Amino acid sequence: MKVKVQTLDGKAAKGADIDLKDDIFGLDPRADILHRVVTWQLEKRRGTARGARERSDVARTGKKWGRQKGSGGARHGDKRAPIFIGGGKAHGPRVRDFNPSLNKKIRALGLKMALSSHAKAGSLVVLESIEVKDGKTKALKGDFAKLGFGGSALVIDGEAVETSFARAAHNLAGVNVLPAGGANVYDILKHDTLVLTRAAVEKLEARFNG
Repeated sequence: MKVKVQTLDGKAAKGADIDLKDDIFGLDPRADILHRVVTWQLEKRRGTARGARERSDVARTGKKWGRQKGSGGARHGDKRAPIFIGGGKAHGPRVRDFNPSLNKKIRALGLKMALSSHAKAGSLVVLESIEVKDGKTKALKGDFAKLGFGGSALVIDGEAVETSFARAAHNLAGVNVLPAGGANVYDILKHDTLVLTRAAVEKLEARFNG
């Protein structure tokens, strides 16, 4: 699959086309695979809930501590009851494990399908470089207008995000940046436009082939 490489100001770059591998950018997306990977990602983000001690977990005697009748108060058994200070909590939170597993092949396939979904929809843009002069947000906003970006955009760079671009994009609503190593299905799918640098394409292809 051939894609035109552009510069940040919307012009064609030298060596204007890049050949994207069909086994990474040319797959037919499957909703079930993407759903499994996104669900796995969101579950992995959740922290383990802190459990509360219930009646059976409290270290107190179970001996009846008062007379059944004659005290003028309510009838009580042991001190572990939830109504007493220091007693076990009734229906408290329990420890739950939010650390599901998902086969590596499914995770890799999901990422390929997420990339392919943008390529097939025509919302994939490849840039030669994303260096912004003086790291100014106003300059970057103008460049995005020339490129015709609408809605939200995810920009993925190579080993690390270019410093001037990261600084300029920090205050732009709807624009997020990631290094190639942080590319993931959830973030790719939730943005309207996917922007890859040439370095990001090389990193992603090396990631799947090595």
